[in-house]
Amino acid sequence: MKLRTQIMFQGEMEDAITLWSRAFPDAQREGTNPCRLLIAGQELALFDSPPMHEFTFTPSISLLVECESEAELSRLAEILAGGGAVLMPQGAYDFSPCYIWLTDRFGVSWQLMVPPEAA
Repeated sequence: MKLRTQIMFQGEMEDAITLWSRAFPDAQREGTNPCRLLIAGQELALFDSPPMHEFTFTPSISLLVECESEAELSRLAEILAGGGAVLMPQGAYDFSPCYIWLTDRFGVSWQLMVPPEAA
């Protein structure tokens, strides 16, 4: 048995892979559409849906990235937030010395954090 996150795009999958590969240079891709993308050890199943749907992404489910440093978090945030939106600004919170919650330009929600034990 295997559990993986599946993300459906509506014509922007390739653009998302390009952006995410800039943010995560070690990303590994297999296939075209659908494809498998491995980012920081997490396998994502991605596909472009031929029919258009009335729904899109919601921030209630997000990809959580634990960064090793504030510098790494800031680099990722700069790349991923371009054309997107910041849901919680970068800063120190009770649960993390450095955290930001954002959506990228495709609407995919990302939570970037430095875990307390890494600070």
